[in-house]
Amino acid sequence: MESFLVATHLSSLNSSPTTSIPIQTTRRHLPLPPASKESDTPAEHAIYTSILNTPTTGTILLRLIHGGLIIELVSLSIPLSPMRLVFPALILPSPAVFLWDTTGLHILAVTDAGSLHRVVIPINGRNLWQDQLENVWYREYTLRNFSGNAEGCFAHAQGTHCVAVSMPNGSLLRLEADFVGYDGHEEEWTETLFQQNSFLSSLTAFLPALHSSYPNGADIISIATHPWPTDIGHVWTLSRDRTLRLWKAKLGCVASRTLAFPSQRRDATPSSGNVKAHSLLSENHQTLLRVFSATSESIYVLVFIPTILSPSSGGSFCIVDTSADHFQEVCNLECSARTAHCHLQDFLVSGDTLYTLWDQQGRSTVERTNINIQELKGTNCTPFWRTSCYVREAEFTPAYMEEQLLSCGSLTEKYLGVITKPGMFSSLTLRTAIDQYMDACLSLPGPPPPQLLITYPTICENIAAVVGCTVTLNRDPQTGTFQHANYWTALKRDWEGFIARCREVERSARWPLVLGAQGFDEIIVVERERAGCLVGEDLPIHLQRIIIQETTPDPQYSLLAVLWALRARLGPQIMSSVENRSAEIMHQEIAFSFADILQDQTRQISFKDNLDEGSASWFLGRLQSVGNIDNAIRVALDAIGDFDLAVKREDDESSLLFPSSLSEWSRGLAAAYISTTMEARYELCLSLITLLFFLSDELIVWDASLLAEIFALFRGVAILRYVSGQPAESVNGDHSDSSSPDDVIARMRNMNVSQQKAPFASKSSLFHLLLAHSADPSGVPAAAHTFLDATGLLQSLSPAHVTKCEVMFCERLRALGFLEVTRECLSWLPRTPAAIFILARVWLQMGRADDASQLFEKIAGTFGPGITTTHGDFEALSAVLPAASTTQSEFSFYLHVSGLFKSELLVQHEVHFARLAISTAPSSADTSFLWSNVIKGLLDLGLYEDAYASIMATPYEKQKRECASQLAIRMCEENAVERLMTFDFGGISDEVASALSFKARNVESHFRICYAKILYAWYVRRGDFRNAALTMYQRAQKLKDVVFDSPLFLEAANEQLDAYSIAINALSLVDDTAWILTPVVHDSSHSKKRVSKYIPESKYISSKYDAEIVHLADMQHEYAILCAQVDIIKREPSVIVSPDFLISPTLIVMRLAHANLYTQAMATARSLKIDMTDLFAHLTNQCVRLTREPNLVMQQDTSDWLLTDKVSTWANTPSDRGWRYLRQSLERHDNAETDWRYAKSTLETILSLDRSLPPPPWLIQMLENRHQEYLIRVSLRYENIDDAVMHALALLRKSDTALQQDSSLQNSSSTWFPYALIDQVLIAAAAQDAPPPHLPLLHTEITSRIKRLQKSIQTARH
Repeated sequence: MESFLVATHLSSLNSSPTTSIPIQTTRRHLPLPPASKESDTPAEHAIYTSILNTPTTGTILLRLIHGGLIIELVSLSIPLSPMRLVFPALILPSPAVFLWDTTGLHILAVTDAGSLHRVVIPINGRNLWQDQLENVWYREYTLRNFSGNAEGCFAHAQGTHCVAVSMPNGSLLRLEADFVGYDGHEEEWTETLFQQNSFLSSLTAFLPALHSSYPNGADIISIATHPWPTDIGHVWTLSRDRTLRLWKAKLGCVASRTLAFPSQRRDATPSSGNVKAHSLLSENHQTLLRVFSATSESIYVLVFIPTILSPSSGGSFCIVDTSADHFQEVCNLECSARTAHCHLQDFLVSGDTLYTLWDQQGRSTVERTNINIQELKGTNCTPFWRTSCYVREAEFTPAYMEEQLLSCGSLTEKYLGVITKPGMFSSLTLRTAIDQYMDACLSLPGPPPPQLLITYPTICENIAAVVGCTVTLNRDPQTGTFQHANYWTALKRDWEGFIARCREVERSARWPLVLGAQGFDEIIVVERERAGCLVGEDLPIHLQRIIIQETTPDPQYSLLAVLWALRARLGPQIMSSVENRSAEIMHQEIAFSFADILQDQTRQISFKDNLDEGSASWFLGRLQSVGNIDNAIRVALDAIGDFDLAVKREDDESSLLFPSSLSEWSRGLAAAYISTTMEARYELCLSLITLLFFLSDELIVWDASLLAEIFALFRGVAILRYVSGQPAESVNGDHSDSSSPDDVIARMRNMNVSQQKAPFASKSSLFHLLLAHSADPSGVPAAAHTFLDATGLLQSLSPAHVTKCEVMFCERLRALGFLEVTRECLSWLPRTPAAIFILARVWLQMGRADDASQLFEKIAGTFGPGITTTHGDFEALSAVLPAASTTQSEFSFYLHVSGLFKSELLVQHEVHFARLAISTAPSSADTSFLWSNVIKGLLDLGLYEDAYASIMATPYEKQKRECASQLAIRMCEENAVERLMTFDFGGISDEVASALSFKARNVESHFRICYAKILYAWYVRRGDFRNAALTMYQRAQKLKDVVFDSPLFLEAANEQLDAYSIAINALSLVDDTAWILTPVVHDSSHSKKRVSKYIPESKYISSKYDAEIVHLADMQHEYAILCAQVDIIKREPSVIVSPDFLISPTLIVMRLAHANLYTQAMATARSLKIDMTDLFAHLTNQCVRLTREPNLVMQQDTSDWLLTDKVSTWANTPSDRGWRYLRQSLERHDNAETDWRYAKSTLETILSLDRSLPPPPWLIQMLENRHQEYLIRVSLRYENIDDAVMHALALLRKSDTALQQDSSLQNSSSTWFPYALIDQVLIAAAAQDAPPPHLPLLHTEITSRIKRLQKSIQTARH
């Protein structure tokens, strides 16, 4: 079997961002690189590539990108972020990378500014430059013999210490490193400029045949050296005039030979005239030389001479022996006719095989032939070339695009599926094309469509939204109807234009660049944006190739060739119908035999009507020539379903001991190989399906198992083909953000790069991800076959059954996140329990929870008692269920499904299946966690009645109490208090009360939920008024913390007043003594007691906390104080700015008094039980002022205390009304309890203000009746002797009257009299200049009283 090429895009290998390192230069004023043009190669496409393959490093690509400004290193062997070196000037072809002493990579590059750069990258084995970014160093050497014009110059590095640079006019500059710049030292290089006439100048002057007479004919276009590492320091060059030269390190050019064109080699004696008759080679740098050794002593140069205009071949190879410092042609090898008008890109010699890489109209083609130097010497044989190329892909012709629209789906969906098919276009190509398309749309006149201004998360979404956004649906100007036909035509043309852009970019991406060898026999082909290799064909690919080429296959496969011809005769439309009908059969339940189904489908699509009688008879004859159709079909089935290249793991014990995974590049190649082989197998299998439609009338006598096997194979092949055509971009969250030190440094360094950032890489194929954990067998075909064989999709014998392997394949797709792909694959399988389970999980992840729930409930019946399941179905179901759910138990299954819904945060369905699990739980099972999940789920759903019912139904007492508290708190938080109050909580109501009490005590008072009010309602509903009062009283105390905060005073004070009022009302309803017991927490750090301090539950138990009894009167007193404080602040808002705005009750009364609010002041003082002495003194003062200056007082006094409804109705003057108001106030508030001190204060105030003003008679009378002694004393105090004598006389007469009533003198109070006070009156009166008029009378009555008392005493003794 032949070989062919498979490749993968480099942009799909690494999803992590690249690491960029700017290379600095000592040169000044370097010109900027030329601006890119639209016709230039895309920046991310390489213009030059070299390959380094060593056992230490694996395979590394050196790519020259961004027009020659950046060198990129890409590892094909390990998953490692690429490294980019950004140079200050354009790099000349061709930079090189070498491994030095297994410790570092040396990169040598010469720029067009005349600088030689060495970049040293330390490596750590196969980890290469990972974690080595900080250790990268570089040196720059300025070439002294380099002219300013670098046009036509290029460099070739022989190794780490030698570089050859081509110079104008055929000169060669050789640089040899004397000292490498380690440890910060500068590098030292020795430059030697060799002219082509050095050493042989005297000879070539006399040999015209050896001297070029063409202008620029001596310019070097190719340089080669012996493969490194080597001790051979020679350099071979080829100039435009086909002159091969050998340059030695010290001597320069020591040998030269002009090679003839292939047409000249056929002449026996070529002449110099013939040499001159041919044109020069292209002036561009080309790979035309290769140096190799057949033995240790021989050195051969393989020279390619192109003949682009030749119709017979692309050129020929000349093998030249240079062992003796002179040239001797060994033989010439003519290229094959297939290379005519093709361009040779690269070639190499590996062993005895010559490999050539050709650019064949934009497609890579590899030709190889065996070369044996000993056999080829002296001969001009025609070699046998074996050609390898890519399997032919579909061309996007109009006919092909129309064919895509035959199946169901929208135009956008179909075209998007075509361009996103793995391997067709890379993500870089699609991104470049869509950017170009958007730029073209934005350049159109008018406002841009909104689709162009949106950022899209994926390339697919971007393309689907943007392409066609400028196409509009217009109306016919005459009829006004929509022109749908024109719209669809324009939309299709727009899509075709975008696809043309993609093809143009991809054509550049597939431009071949270089060949390389990996290992002994693996040949690598590197293109601008792809890397591939030569692989061997498997049997299906081989059969498809020879059938397409109309080559006669092996006789046992002749049936496939006949069927291929039948398909060609039927045409694409009928074959599309056959394909669709066959897929429909697999997507439906099989209720009839395949023979009946096929007969019906054949009639429906009129299959045989598309063949005339002659064609049908001819094909029947061809089928008869095949022989036994049954055996031929079985042979074809074996060929399609066999994986002969698969590595059997049991036969390779070493792979079990030392497993190794495929590299990213190998996985990409294996995915491409899988796509190729599955496409071939699908086409061959579809040919067998076509045979069944063609012979549908005869199928009734066929073996039913054979028909089942054909459709089972078709199903497996179709699934694999479908998956191989799926891109990997649809996976959710596939790219993770790396935060390693290298990535951080890379991001920082990328800020120095002005070029456009490379697009984010994405895996091109879904199989690329599926191969992630596959082992690394020998070769890409073996890896692909091993993986396909492990899927087991082609091992089924009947489409009526589902194997464990098929189920596991779908489950793996689902686990990777490709839900739509999984759903499509499951649609091919019968509805077995395992398939339904995976489909349910797909619906679950896609958000279709109701559909998933319905399917899960259907599967649960599989575990019911008395239900039998086949061994295969049970094994498949067990494979996708966790180990704990594999037993035949509905309980374990419901438990698992409930956990699935829980992981997706679908509470409703989680609760549903948790309930089902409880209902089917064995008696010995612990279901406490299920009850907890049910209750919490119902709480989250707001189904509080159901949650309450579940709480009361749970058999676990501890859980019941915990959940009851949770329910109460949740309902409070969700404003469902009224519903909470309707729940009885029989037996556990104390838990609810405890939970609410804890919240009421410890939640901040300004929290949106007032737990105190809720707890109050809870207690009131249950008739517990004492605890209800306690709750609100504690809230009032807690609000004191906020009341002390002046900005929130009024709001908090009103709430505190409400709390006090509610507590007072509740406590008033208590039948027995109205008191409550509150805990006391001692806190010496605060001068004020703050009840809102956290009270531990242990201290709150009645037997442990320090208690304080609060009576109803205490509450009322606190309520009154707060009311007064609030009223003062409302009247005087400026008070609140003071730090001590909460004034004492006494000051409150006086503030009211000073505001002339005497009625309110007296009421406040009486409710707070505050002495009103000062208050009445102030009121008396106002009355005195009214008496003295009534008009002035009324003008200054803006209060309305004399203008109230009651006072204003009194007659007389304001002074009279004032004194009357004072009198009534004293009568109301002054009594025996106050010892008439308010009246005393009034009298003293009057006397102190104005002694000339007589006190009101009613005031004197009030005191005479109760405290006449006080009148005497106050008169003496204020030196009013006349009044003192009068009051003493009145007191004496009053005492005499009492004495006369108690003649027996039994009562001591009747005989008591303040004689000392009377003496003071008499002394004061005697001291007066003018004795009081009643003084004699006082003397007389006192004398008379004494005599009567003495007489009464003597009488009483006898």
